[in-house]
Amino acid sequence: MRKILFGVIITLIILFSFKYCGEKQKDKIVLQESSELIQEQIKNVGKLVVTEGHFSEVFNYKNSKDIFGDYFTSEKKALIVVNAEVTIAYDLSKIEFEVDDVNKTLTILSIPKEEIKISPDLEYYDIQSDFFNPFEAKDYNEIKKIVKVSLDKKLEASDLKTNAKNRLVSELSKFYILTNSLGWTLKYNENPVSTIDAFQGLKL
Repeated sequence: MRKILFGVIITLIILFSFKYCGEKQKDKIVLQESSELIQEQIKNVGKLVVTEGHFSEVFNYKNSKDIFGDYFTSEKKALIVVNAEVTIAYDLSKIEFEVDDVNKTLTILSIPKEEIKISPDLEYYDIQSDFFNPFEAKDYNEIKKIVKVSLDKKLEASDLKTNAKNRLVSELSKFYILTNSLGWTLKYNENPVSTIDAFQGLKL
């Protein structure tokens, strides 16, 4: 009787051991698959053009040059029409992140700054100059500098950067949806992201 009871106990121990090891192995495989899926999703994200804008402006360029002291002034001028396309993009493939398999945590360490591209198209009208003060390469370079400064100010005064950040937050929220569906925790630096709206309060 004792031999039978001892055999039954040994059999149960072996069965439970196999079951426990099997479940541990299964959990390990699921964890590894989740980790690989998260890393693959982040690596597959490319450059995101989040905002496009258009600016138009008209410039009057004037330049005066004194000839023979104050006796004679030579003036040149031009009318410039500027049409500029502006794009704001984020290269999300450059996101720095850490994956903690043990604690099931994805930590976004840093997000690349926005890439701003301004492509101005300049059209010159009513160019007036003379022999003593002709239009030269330096005049066109100066006009381009003036246009760039003006467009930069217009961009800062517009809502394009705000719109770009809102689009970025919308894209980053997909990482929260992914990690949450897998039972993982998402962090940005040391700040846990517990809801999609939590991205709005982070300094991105």
